[in-house]
Amino acid sequence: MSTTRHLINRQRRLAAVAPVRVRPQGTDAHPPEERDEPPAGREPGAPGLPDTPDTSDAAAAPDTNRSPTAESESESESESESGAAGGEAAPARASLRAWARLPLVLAALTVLLGGFAAYAATRASALHDSAATSNGALTDVARTTEVKGQVTSAVDALFSYDYTNKAKADRAAATLLTGKAVTQHKDMLAAVRAQAAKQKLVLTTTVTESGVELIDGDRARVLLYADQSNTGTAAKKDRTTYAAAMFAVDAVRAGGTWRIANIDTFTR
Repeated sequence: MSTTRHLINRQRRLAAVAPVRVRPQGTDAHPPEERDEPPAGREPGAPGLPDTPDTSDAAAAPDTNRSPTAESESESESESESGAAGGEAAPARASLRAWARLPLVLAALTVLLGGFAAYAATRASALHDSAATSNGALTDVARTTEVKGQVTSAVDALFSYDYTNKAKADRAAATLLTGKAVTQHKDMLAAVRAQAAKQKLVLTTTVTESGVELIDGDRARVLLYADQSNTGTAAKKDRTTYAAAMFAVDAVRAGGTWRIANIDTFTR
């Protein structure tokens, strides 16, 4: 049908522009073959260039000869455009879904961290309570004061020696020492006892600082700092030397009195 319309349109154009030629008299009996003259600016029968169809008829009549392939290509282009638009929207939808899940994730993390904090606080409190319960030095002020006072007085008496009153030193050793501290004290004061009468020695020990490290029932450990002065009066002029000492003692309570059971001078 398109071909028929094309031919009709061609004939109309030729009829409108082709002049009627009259053969003059006396010419050849066989007139030259008339040729259709194409419109100006175009050669007839140019290869690859079909005649221009009538645009008015073509615009009015629908293209019934459109191939299914062309329609499918058009539909494919439309689907491609739709797919491209959908592809651009997909990341946006995924981002919205991720942001929508964010509050749930934060809530879960909050619950987990809160649970861990509560557990850590409970464990720390339990450890602190356990240490406080087993160590009376942290909770029992009266017992701590008692231990500190009695041990300080015992150290002052045990490590002081007057060559004129050896009995006092012996009584202190007998009443304030127990266990292996008896031997330790004897060894520590052996040199003083040996030279005391000859040099007329007077050894004085004064505890300047003390701290109760541990009280566990009837056992305690005390850290002490002490100053010592050793004066010899045998010479014409008295001679005094000074020294400082730091040591710890383990004490046990027996009969209402704290006795020193071990002397730790921090030496190997």
